[in-house]
Amino acid sequence: MSLNAKADQRVRRKSRIRKKVMGTEERPRLSVFRSARHIYAQIIDDTSGCTLVAATSLEKAVTGAAAEKKKVDKAVMVGKLVAERAKAKGIDKVVFDRNGFLYHGRVKAVSDGAREAGLQF
Repeated sequence: MSLNAKADQRVRRKSRIRKKVMGTEERPRLSVFRSARHIYAQIIDDTSGCTLVAATSLEKAVTGAAAEKKKVDKAVMVGKLVAERAKAKGIDKVVFDRNGFLYHGRVKAVSDGAREAGLQF
């Protein structure tokens, strides 16, 4: 057992998920990473191996508007921001990759924000 057993468990869950979830050109993968302070979302085309769109809670668009808000509110804003950028690039359908994290709290908030802004899962 390593020093960080929780992280190891998440990585194992992530590998099980990634066996099934694959992003294509028509339907890229929306991957979410959650750290203790911030949240990151990116839309990835796995066939070419490149990131098409990305958004984080570190950006001025999020930090300026949500200076005193909770982390869940910032996660909703990140979801909306990544969805708007995806729409601008002509992406409207994605596959959601929770990256081994449980689907609640900030991870769920990102997906809800993306759905609100018009992305289809």
